[in-house]
Amino acid sequence: MNKYANAIAVLMLAVMLGLMVGSSWNDSAIFDEVAHIGAGYTYLKYKDGRLNPEHPPLLKSVAALPLLFLNLKENIAAQPFWTIDNVNDRQWAAGNYLLYEAGNNADQILFWSRLPMILLTVLSGWILFSWVKKRYGAEVGLPTLFFFAISPTFLAHGRYVTTDVGAALGFFLGVIFFLKFLEKQNLKSATWLGIVLGLVLLFKFSLVLLLPIYLIILIFKNWNLKIENFLLAGFIALVVIYTTYIPQIWNYPHDQQTKDARYILAGYQYPYLAKLDFWLTEQMLTRPLGLYLQGFLMVARRTAGGNTAYFMGEISSKGWWSYFPVLALTKEQLGFYILALFAFLLFLRHPASTWTPDVQVLASLIFIVFYWVSSILNPLNIGVRHVLPTFPFLYFLVAEKLAAIRKNIFIWPIMLWMVAEMILAFPYYLSYYNLLGSGMDNGYKIATDSNYDWGQDLKRLTFWVKENNLDKIYLDYFGGGSPKYYLGDKFEPWWSAKGAPPLGSYFAISINSLAGSEDSYPWLKNKNPAARAGSSILIYRF
Repeated sequence: MNKYANAIAVLMLAVMLGLMVGSSWNDSAIFDEVAHIGAGYTYLKYKDGRLNPEHPPLLKSVAALPLLFLNLKENIAAQPFWTIDNVNDRQWAAGNYLLYEAGNNADQILFWSRLPMILLTVLSGWILFSWVKKRYGAEVGLPTLFFFAISPTFLAHGRYVTTDVGAALGFFLGVIFFLKFLEKQNLKSATWLGIVLGLVLLFKFSLVLLLPIYLIILIFKNWNLKIENFLLAGFIALVVIYTTYIPQIWNYPHDQQTKDARYILAGYQYPYLAKLDFWLTEQMLTRPLGLYLQGFLMVARRTAGGNTAYFMGEISSKGWWSYFPVLALTKEQLGFYILALFAFLLFLRHPASTWTPDVQVLASLIFIVFYWVSSILNPLNIGVRHVLPTFPFLYFLVAEKLAAIRKNIFIWPIMLWMVAEMILAFPYYLSYYNLLGSGMDNGYKIATDSNYDWGQDLKRLTFWVKENNLDKIYLDYFGGGSPKYYLGDKFEPWWSAKGAPPLGSYFAISINSLAGSEDSYPWLKNKNPAARAGSSILIYRF
């Protein structure tokens, strides 16, 4: 198998690439893309980091890089929203302006900004495969990659301009480079750890969780840490972050940055942290670090405060301990969990006293347990994508155990079933639920938002309106698309309080607006949809 392993891996990733490009072709902008695309473009074009500071700039900048070659029509810095006090509103106004209001081709912008994210997902798969194959051989590396490439969660979120797949890659790189550092603890390994740690901390602020994970790994393995080399790695990481943030403040007026920091962190729960950020922002030399800390504190406040979400018939901002376990169980392929059960039974065949995990297995287990516990205790419940970083480690652990029975007659039919499942789910990977979650048509009854309806089907609604020769459709839409851009004067905004639309008309509603809102639409209670646009927009006839 080793002889052809790389060729098989390339084939798997080529299929994954095709599935992601093809399935995203008619996806309208999802909710978060509006802010991320506009922000990334202004970072590169204007060297100004005022938009979307709650996410580090690196992934957004990578996504926006192709846009610099499209000769986009825009004059963002001259628009009123560029200097409004409400920092949060700026990012949405800028993204909507660039996509829909400045005279650009929104679909062209979406395609070219998504392409780097798709390629990053493919690169993540290759890195995962290469690392596992080097240590355990192709018999473990290829199944690990198979689980990754056929995952509906990676296929869904790997297509969009968000930070979720980047975070998964970042955690994986952060863990494996720390393990490489521990092997030698010399200057070279410390330098590499510092560079990688700095880069991945620029993917998403949640990557700071690597630091306590490092500590737990050290405790379990009882390593003698060369503290001076580890501190060197930390210093290098800080230099990488600082250097990357210099362009963020290059044309960001100092007084505007200070004003924005004070607006964002007004009333912060821990005033001493806000004061530290104000001090860093006010000093010319530390302005880049001030902007980084500001974003981190924004995320910390949002995480602690939770987010209003729908889950299994309830709406709450306090979170549910069962949220992530239920979604992980119903959003990934059922075939994978059957194979995972086989792997677990194989593990149980060996007495616990004889089991001595190697450092890679131990680190994977530590990361999965720590990340899952922190996620379950966190009230921010907005999608299975938030536990995505644990999936590659889980794929590896399952594949490592299954290698002992890889020729078992039961494994191959299950894997073929998994392939067929993804072919049948095309192109609606975001809305995918397995049989335990009642399937793709009814999975939204468990959870919506980025689990099912993120606004991806607006273009498909446009196609439906055109195919049915409608002059007007009444619409309640949730997402990052623009009904005005795609439908023009053929739609009228509608909501529950307005009552049922006129007789003989059609009403379309995003499932997130229906299931994920306290606005219950009583006049739809006993009515069945006449059609669907894609998977996430229900269409009713009156």
